[in-house]
Parts: sequence; structure tokens; C-alpha cells
Amino acid sequence: QVQLVESGGGMVQAGDSLRLSCAASGRTFRDYVMGWFRQGPGKERVFVATITGSGGSTYYADSVKGRFTISRDNAKNTVYLQMNSLNPADTAVYLCNARHPITRYNYWGQGTQVTVSS
Repeated sequence: QVQLVESGGGMVQAGDSLRLSCAASGRTFRDYVMGWFRQGPGKERVFVATITGSGGSTYYADSVKGRFTISRDNAKNTVYLQMNSLNPADTAVYLCNARHPITRYNYWGQGTQVTVSS
């Protein structure tokens, strides 16, 4: 099993920065494509960012390009999401995702709340 635990969420003001962390279990963390998704109140879950196992490639939703940066530290089994220039539209529950390299099964964390006030 793969367990994912997010942390770092909180309440900030528009323009502030926040860094989310996702700690993962397992000894093959490097093989997993990791990602971040978010879900606002009454809205569906949407893609935010993803990063390949080696950290060599990243992909972002248009809404966060230039503001968010995804990274990973495979020695620590942790993936990060650095969020800069936050605005109220970024308010959501942020969920960590791990995709099994063979089965493509998706594992999810419990989510961490990010609230951005104007």
C-alpha cells in the first residue's frame, strides 16, 4: 500500500506564498509519477501539477503556470508544491496523488486546506 500525507496548508492573504508537502510511504517512491490536484467548494477535482519520478519533467495547469512549482526529494520520499502569488481563486483542498508505474493505479492523500483571503 501507498500512504500519502499532505501538510503545509493554511490561511494566507492574496499575494502570499505557501509550500505544501506530501510525505509518501514505500521504497519505490522514485518510480512514481507524483502530482497535485485541488477541489474547491462545490467544484470538481482538477489537475494542478505533476512531476516524473526523476524530477526531470514537470507539467502545470495553465491557471498556475509561472506561480506554482512542483518538486520532489526522492531521498525523503516527499513531493512539494511551492505556491507563490496566491489569489482567492486558489482556495481549495489540495490533494497529493501518486500513480503506480505499472498498474497506473492512483493513490490519494487526505488533502490539506488552502484558504486565500483578499
